[in-house]
Amino acid sequence: MDYLLFIGYLFLFSWLITRIRLFHQSGLSDPQLIILFLLKVIAGIFYGWVGIYYGYFAYMYDTWGYHNASILEQHLFYSNPQEYFTNLFHSSYESGYGRLFDSTNSYWNDLKANIFIKLLSVFDFFSFGNYYINVIFYCFITLTGPVMTFRIMFDIYPQKKMLLLVACFLVPSFLYWTSGIHKDGITYTAICIILYHLYFGLKEGKISLRRWAYLLTGALILLAMRNYILVVLAPALLAWYLSKRFPGQLKTIFAATYLTGAILFFSLKYISPSLDFPAAVANKQEAFMKLEGGSGIRVRPLTPTVKGFIQNAPQAIINSTLRPFPSDIKHMLSLGVALENGIFIVLILFNIFYHTKTPVREKAFIWFCIFFSCSILMTIGYTVNFQGAIVRYRSIIIPFLITPLLAGIDWERIKKQIIK
Repeated sequence: MDYLLFIGYLFLFSWLITRIRLFHQSGLSDPQLIILFLLKVIAGIFYGWVGIYYGYFAYMYDTWGYHNASILEQHLFYSNPQEYFTNLFHSSYESGYGRLFDSTNSYWNDLKANIFIKLLSVFDFFSFGNYYINVIFYCFITLTGPVMTFRIMFDIYPQKKMLLLVACFLVPSFLYWTSGIHKDGITYTAICIILYHLYFGLKEGKISLRRWAYLLTGALILLAMRNYILVVLAPALLAWYLSKRFPGQLKTIFAATYLTGAILFFSLKYISPSLDFPAAVANKQEAFMKLEGGSGIRVRPLTPTVKGFIQNAPQAIINSTLRPFPSDIKHMLSLGVALENGIFIVLILFNIFYHTKTPVREKAFIWFCIFFSCSILMTIGYTVNFQGAIVRYRSIIIPFLITPLLAGIDWERIKKQIIK
């Protein structure tokens, strides 16, 4: 029965992809979209399999924990429906709904898992609690994220469709981590909702009420799932918006925005203790250091001061961009990521020595991608000491870095040199 249900849902959602306007107007053909969807489903199934057999080493045991919790949540619907519909809004902590950025004893820290479990419990009503059928539902929802990214990038680089398809959908670590049942796919989709509607709203010259509703929806999802990303996203969005309003001041606007952001980051605590962002980052690192896992690495404890952040910056950059090192390889997954890192380094070198001379449309958005991605990487580097978690968390910014990287290379010049 489960196999028939799986096949039935797979055909249903493959058909729906060809009928929904977002997909239909993406610039990709129906067969391409269906193949991409099926690849996501395969990646999601593999993710679940790895979660069973290599969960401890790959930092992936959460996916089945969420699934099992969602089954209990579904049972709650039958035994106590009032509790099922209201428990998301209850706080059992003395602080109530405070401690927004705290890592422990915080309603907001628990909310991301609680919402995700609630979503999976809704899936369970239709899948009868089958993990792999839930993968189909999840991949259908999270396919919208890379499709929105592709539509933006295709508008910027209309002559590089196949490169964009690879960059937006097929980078292995991105495909893997955003297809499995975990919060990363939803988080990436929320980011893309914001970027998609702001990008095309700015291009149209006004942001309609409908687009504002989508922007608010994306922001609320981020607030619930990973609120720190909303904080990191804010200055990047502001700089992008101002650069569109004042196109001749791109470098000045980004520099001024991030300088102001850095000053506020370290000084807002003097206005309100609840806005002590350096302490929140240090506490997050401390919380990670108390966890156990098979991919842990030694890191210098972060002091929540300007000096402390400067001292930890080299460590943060190296860990968030270059891990795992060849010496860190313990299984096929870490080998794959290490090889992917090597390919990224080669692409960066190609971009330096074979950079295309074609002018970039929408340069402000490309700058946004770079600044936002680097900010996420630094946040990861300052807080996370597990290589599996580092790779998973950074997966959501890969399309924003790889797309301009691939599109910025003069592949024709490389081809001519190879032929010589």
